[in-house]
Amino acid sequence: MSLTIYGIPASRAVRPLWAATELALDYHHVRLPYQGGGTRTPEFLAINPNGHVPVIVDARPEGEVVVWESMACALYIARHHGQADGVSITPATPREDAEALRWSFWSVTETESDALTVLMHRMAMPEERRKPEMADAAERRLAVPLRVIEQHLRKQKDAGQAFLAAARFTVADVCAASVLNWARPSTELMAAHPLTHDWILRCMARPAYVQVREFD
Repeated sequence: MSLTIYGIPASRAVRPLWAATELALDYHHVRLPYQGGGTRTPEFLAINPNGHVPVIVDARPEGEVVVWESMACALYIARHHGQADGVSITPATPREDAEALRWSFWSVTETESDALTVLMHRMAMPEERRKPEMADAAERRLAVPLRVIEQHLRKQKDAGQAFLAAARFTVADVCAASVLNWARPSTELMAAHPLTHDWILRCMARPAYVQVREFD
């Protein structure tokens, strides 16, 4: 077993875990929570000096490869452990590869912070600690990037392609949906962007995603 993934599904580690499960890889899962000090031990800091999960360690014939950052981990797994056969989540063409790269980075830079705010202050935090005004402001900001992905999904639908990069589900969807799923507690945003909402639901219904979340 060459691939080890550190982290728990209830964190950004869901991205590499999801990608590896979609590819039916035989990987070793180290269930390391992001709380409790486990990511601050000397042993873990030797792997990732940033002290965050996820991290993947790939024991390859040419030497060990360590990858930090959740999007980089998922993209690496798809590229180096999948087959570019037009069937799996691995991009099979330069266009698909470009879509995977741009939507992954877009998700982090344009949506992640506000989507997490929506999740926390609409659902995840105890009600007495929620600040609805923070969720309201985050939703107003998210309306801008959600228009972008809604337009893209409409173009994809018109071209007969049901997902971000292709007609099939790819690592582009793994990365972007894992972020935008956090915004689902905003019923107004989802109602205003029905193609995006439908796409998120289809991604979250993937057997591999359901299997990963059972590890929580």
